[in-house]
Parts: sequence; structure tokens; C-alpha cells
Amino acid sequence: MGVFQFLLFLVLLFTIYNIPLSVRGNTELRVLMELKTSLDPTNKVLDSWKSDGDPCSGTFVGVACNEHRKVANISLQGKGLSGKVSPAIAGLKCLSGLYLHYNSLSGEIPKELSYLQELTDLYLNVNNLSSSIPPEIGNMAALQVLQLCCNQLTGNIPSEIGSLKRLSVLALQYNRLDGKIPASLGNLGMLKRVDLSFNRLFGAIPTTLADIPQLEILDIRNNALSGNVPSGLKRLNGGFQGENNSDLCGTGFPTVRGCTRFDTQNINQLEPVRSHLNDTAPGAISHTSNNQGHCNHTHCSNPSRFPKIPVISGVIPVSFVFMVAGFLAFFLYRRQKQKIGNTSDPSDEHLSTDQAKEFQRNGSVSPLVTLEYSNGWDPLGDGWNDIGFSQEHLNKFRFNIEEVESATQCFSELNILGRNKFSSVYKGILRDGSVVAIRSINVTSCKSEEAEFVKGLNLLTSLRHDNLVKLRGFCFSKGRGECFLIYDFASKGNLSNYVDLNDGSEPILDWSTRISIINGIAKGMEYLHRSEANKPPIVHRNISVEKILIDQQFNPLIADSGLHKILADDIVYSTLKVSAAMGYLAPEYITTGRFTENTDIFAFGVIILQILSGKLQLTSSMRLGAESSRFEDFMDTNLRGDFSESMAAKLGKIALNCIHEHPNDRPSMETIIKELNDSSISS
Repeated sequence: MGVFQFLLFLVLLFTIYNIPLSVRGNTELRVLMELKTSLDPTNKVLDSWKSDGDPCSGTFVGVACNEHRKVANISLQGKGLSGKVSPAIAGLKCLSGLYLHYNSLSGEIPKELSYLQELTDLYLNVNNLSSSIPPEIGNMAALQVLQLCCNQLTGNIPSEIGSLKRLSVLALQYNRLDGKIPASLGNLGMLKRVDLSFNRLFGAIPTTLADIPQLEILDIRNNALSGNVPSGLKRLNGGFQGENNSDLCGTGFPTVRGCTRFDTQNINQLEPVRSHLNDTAPGAISHTSNNQGHCNHTHCSNPSRFPKIPVISGVIPVSFVFMVAGFLAFFLYRRQKQKIGNTSDPSDEHLSTDQAKEFQRNGSVSPLVTLEYSNGWDPLGDGWNDIGFSQEHLNKFRFNIEEVESATQCFSELNILGRNKFSSVYKGILRDGSVVAIRSINVTSCKSEEAEFVKGLNLLTSLRHDNLVKLRGFCFSKGRGECFLIYDFASKGNLSNYVDLNDGSEPILDWSTRISIINGIAKGMEYLHRSEANKPPIVHRNISVEKILIDQQFNPLIADSGLHKILADDIVYSTLKVSAAMGYLAPEYITTGRFTENTDIFAFGVIILQILSGKLQLTSSMRLGAESSRFEDFMDTNLRGDFSESMAAKLGKIALNCIHEHPNDRPSMETIIKELNDSSISS
């Protein structure tokens, strides 16, 4: 019996210690440690990746796991990484998203990436990567986004890319690629965006590209392309960009010159011999279907052998070599005369992040095209029509994740305007040059019911008033697990910047500006509380001086109006602690637990007193001073007496009525507007 108990103890002990080992001792952890050494040789960025840690615990920066505790996502964009991409990445069999853009990575793109059969998003753009694009990338059957722009890549565009049947975005701009555009790209029926601009490509545009049914954007600017633009590309309208290809012509294309009889003769005489390396569809791809679905199980498949790499057999005839060399010399000579069209020297080793941001901002056809994270979280996806809102209306507000990342310099900490438990706000610059504020909200902080979320989003896009912060648009990203709201930027900050100032400090709001701000807030709140044809009455719930933004002309703009309509209830209620601490929360909420127009009006009364007194924290003496019109007790001493006593007394009375203990005794916003419109107040 004693032996049996001892054996049982050993089994239990093994079980207990084996549980953490299933994560800590697994192959993926070893792979991550190799990646850490390669990507971050100085150990300044990935210090949280510990050899005895758990990659799925949330402590590994940039690492996310799926429900089976397999690494599914690595998001390290804009982290300042200066190493290389290790071939060891092939060990992360369940990886679906790899985001390493906006770093300073160097070296080659490892061909071992092709072993990642679950990878849908590959972002290596804006780095210092060199050498050629490995043709093995054509084996990545699940790939949907291939972003390699703004590197130092050379050589041809592999024709094997034409095997990526799910690819929707191919971005290779701002590299040193040469050769012809592969005709095999025409095989990609799901391709929506192709950007090959600012390279050294030559030859004709394959007619097969015009047959891609979903193609929306084809950018081939600043190459050495020649011949006639396929007429089928006219359907792209502004989506086709062909400037600065001196020998390229076409009829009905604003960005290229018209063709002449001489062009037709030259096309017939100088059409380069087709290279079977570039224009022939690749052979059958191995290792594509066998891996599908394995990462939906607890254990990923681990094939006993690596996929076979296609081998090009045969010997190129000597005559072909001489012919290619002749044409290459011809086009290199013509390249010297080509207009580059940008200010950077072609000999520069690399485009800076700022330059990359600039050309992305100026080179886009439209920011409102959802193309990038194609496996993205999208509450407006299939089935959303049943919710009853206009797709056309909401699509006017949709931004893509590339636009958001470009605007914020990949969410640089230098652009942070504010942060709380559920969101961060970044300053950004859109491609049209306008300045915006971008609020990122974690998907776990949003309403879990997509119908409710979309209903709230529809409401947010419908709000329009001069005293509300204007919502420009929104973006969803499963890759980051976030929703983004893009607003107009208020250059003067929020109202809290103008209270609690020491005597003589700047900036002091003068009396007329304070009255204007109070009037503007009231008008914005009256609009929210008012019922209209396409807008129900809205209770703000969280109005405060922090939520009043000030634009360049010192107009007040109410922020976060209707935001609670898309946030999870627990997030909404968590913000009440701050409101209660600062005195904005109406006393009846403690007993009723309900937000009404009267709770907003209570907060408005507090804000009036804060503007009058210049103090964030109100005291009982301030309230008594407002009741008895003892201005020295409730008026801001920074005004140095430069205010209208009659107006101040009137505003004090309005504030006191707003913060009345009994909600039914508070005036409505409509009544407040009428009182403020009295000539003695508004003049």
C-alpha cells in the first residue's frame, strides 16, 4: 500500500509540474527566445520576453495567443527594433499576423516564412530589409496582406506571388525592384490593391491585371514601364496611377500621355522577350492544403519534413542571356533620364519614417477604403444588414488601419494626448494634411453584442453640431484588437487647462471668452438632449471640464458625446468614480442608478462655477458667495475685477439652479438657453 501511495504521489507531482511546462517548455517559447535575440540584440524592447515566462500570459509585449494557447499574433510595429528577422519564425506554426513594420530591421526576408501556413497578414514595411523577395512566399496559401514597401529590396517580383489566391493587398512601393511585372498577378482574383510605385520596373503592363475582378487600386508611378496601358484598367478611374513612366501611354488615362502611331510601332519592335521566370504561372505548390485548420485544435501540426522548395530545372540558352543583358542596359540608360518625382535622392540608403509617412499620406487615392487587415474584426461584416442601418452611410466614415497607423506614426508615444484604463488618444495627421485626434479602444471594452455596437456607431456618425467634436470616421482592427474613432483635433486642449492657474499664469481666459464658452457648452448640450428626426435624445453621462475641448478660435466642443453607446457597461460605470470625486455626479444617481438629462444639467452647473471661479475643486464658500453675490468668494481673482457683476450674478444663479438637490427643480437646457440669450448675458 505504501508503494502504491508513493507512485500516486509521483504521478500527481508530475502532473502538477507538467502543466506550466506545456507552455514554458514548449517549442514556441524557444522560438520566441531566438526571435528576441535576433530582432532586439540590445534587449531594450523585448525585455519582457523571459525564458521562464508564459507567452500567453499577456506579459510578453506584442504577443497574443489563440484559444488553444498557441502564439497567433506578433505586433511589434514602431518599437525601434534594429536586428534581423530570424528563420526561427517558422516554428510558430499557428501565427496568423506578423506586424514588424516601422522599425529598423535589416538583412534578408527569410524564406522560412513560407512555412507559416496560417499567416494572413505579413507587415515588414518601412524597415531596412535588403536582397530579393524570396519566391517561396508563393507557398503561403493563407496570405491576404503582403506589405513590403519602403525597404531596399532588389531583384524581380517573383512570379510565384501569383499563387497567393487569397491575397488582397500587395504593397511593394519604394524599393529597388527591377524586371517586369509578372503576368501571374492576374491569377489573383481577390486582389484589391497593388502598389508597385517608385521602383525600377520595366516592360509592358500585363493585360491580365485588367481581368482581376476586385482590383480597385493599381499604382505603378515612377518606374520605367512602356507600352500601352490595358484599356480594361479604365474601370479603376482614379484608382490607376501611372505618372512618370516616360514610355507608357494610353487612351483615357489622365495620369499617362496619349499613345501615338510611333508608340505602336515601337511596341511591336521592342517588346522584350518574355521571361519564363517572370511571366509563367508557377508550378503546383506543395504544403498548402494539408495544414488548413490545424490551428483550430489544441495541438498544431508539426510536419515531419519541410515543404519542398520549387526548383527551376533546365539551362537558359546563351542567346537569351545576351538578349536580356542588352535590354537591361537599354533600360538602365533610360532610367538615368527618368523623373523620380520626389525629393529624396535615389542613392539614399533608406527612407526615414517621416518620409514614409509623408508619401503614404500624399499617395493614397482615398483613406476610406478598408483593405488592409483583411482578417480584421469587423462588426459591419456579413449579416450586418439585418440590423437596419445604411451601409452606404456608415461606409462614408470607414478608415483603413494603414491610414490610422500612418497618421499616428504607428502609434508613437510622442503622439499620445491622453490615456486611461480603456483607451488611448493620439494626435495624428491624415493624408490630406488635416490634424486629427484618434481614440483607440480595446475590443474588450466595446459592447459585446455587435448589433448594439453598430447601433451606437450609427448614432455617433449622425451627431452634427458646432459645439460637438466632429467625428471624421472609424476603423476596426482584429490584428490589434482595437476600434479607432477619428475626430477633428482641438488645438487649444481641454477646459481643465484653464482652471487652477496661479496668479499671473498663462493662459487666462478673459471675461467675454468665458461667457462664450458657457454659451457654447449649453448649445451643445441642448442639441444632445433634443429629439430630432434621425437622433433620439442623448444623455452625455460624463460631461466635465476634461470633456470640453477648445478649438483655435476658443469655441467649446463637447467630446465623447454618445460614446457610452458603443462601450461595455462596466467601462461606462468605471468612469463614474472620477466624476463623483470631482463633484460632477448628481446626488440622485446614488439612489436611482439612472442617468437623465437632469444629471447632465447638474454637471453643467458645476462647470459654470468652475469657469467663473477658475477653480477645479469647488467649496461651500464659493456656493454661498454665488448665492449672495459676494464676488470675492466665487469669482476668479485672475480676472482682476475685469468682469460684469450683473452677468456674474446671473450666471451664478443659473449654476445654483442647475445643481439643485432635487432634479425636478433644475431647469431644462432649453430654459437655460433662453436665460443665456438674455441681452444682459449674451451681449
